[in-house]
Amino acid sequence: MAGGNPTSPAPYLRVAATLRDRVAVGTWAPGDRLPSRGELGREFGVGENVIRRAQELLIAQGLLEGRPGSGTYVRAPYQRRPMLRTPSHGPGAGLGRPGLAPAGFHGTWESESIAKIPAPPAVAARLSIEAGAQCVRTTYEFLSERQPVMLCTSWEPMALTGGTMVVLPEGGPLAGRGVVARMAHIGITVGRVAEVPRPVQVTRDQAHLLGIAAGSQATLIERTHYDTGGRPVETADILVPAERWDITYDIPLVAEPEVHATPERAPRGLRSGVGREARPGQVRRTGGPPRTV
Repeated sequence: MAGGNPTSPAPYLRVAATLRDRVAVGTWAPGDRLPSRGELGREFGVGENVIRRAQELLIAQGLLEGRPGSGTYVRAPYQRRPMLRTPSHGPGAGLGRPGLAPAGFHGTWESESIAKIPAPPAVAARLSIEAGAQCVRTTYEFLSERQPVMLCTSWEPMALTGGTMVVLPEGGPLAGRGVVARMAHIGITVGRVAEVPRPVQVTRDQAHLLGIAAGSQATLIERTHYDTGGRPVETADILVPAERWDITYDIPLVAEPEVHATPERAPRGLRSGVGREARPGQVRRTGGPPRTV
């Protein structure tokens, strides 16, 4: 009867255990690039799919990280960052990229805009337009140390921006200035922004871009800008990997003015002795003359 030992671990688990041991003993240090899947497959006598599964397991465990177009690396300890989702205050507040790049983000980003993309039904509903209406879709990859750490897809109706200088969010004289400034340039005043956070698991394509395991936990923030009349002018899906960001809300509270109650007047019979001091040998009685004791 053919077959292997039913108690032996799956091949990818054996490979993962060996790779884990090599990292533990320092064969590969943080930041080192692992050999290619083909090289590892020949070393272990398995196919590249087995190596891929082993690496994905170690990526999910936080030991390795994938870098698109570069390979798989030993992951350095990653410090979670706060992602402030409330407006900033002080000098420069409201400039730059409000509501998209995290407050204090000092990395870079790459973007690609495509015009005349039909709005999918879900996006059309958020923008209050007909499904299939033409939009500009812009995808963003936010990079820290050349590694994508957050993804975003933004949609704007071409009925608003088509034929203007701001039709492309990252092109023209207001490139990179954000939704508020660009809409103001064409006479639209943005009055508010609404966000709906939802827990999701990243897809395989998203995981490949972010260098994390497929199925990792993330938060999808559905953000929509509205003008002062309540019309949606832009909506975006912001994908925030849970292992890299702490979504933070800093909500200032306005102190309520103190209310000073008007003191109640005491009944006439209770005011007769107020303000007098008893002479020695007297006991003060409210409402009548002092009584000698």
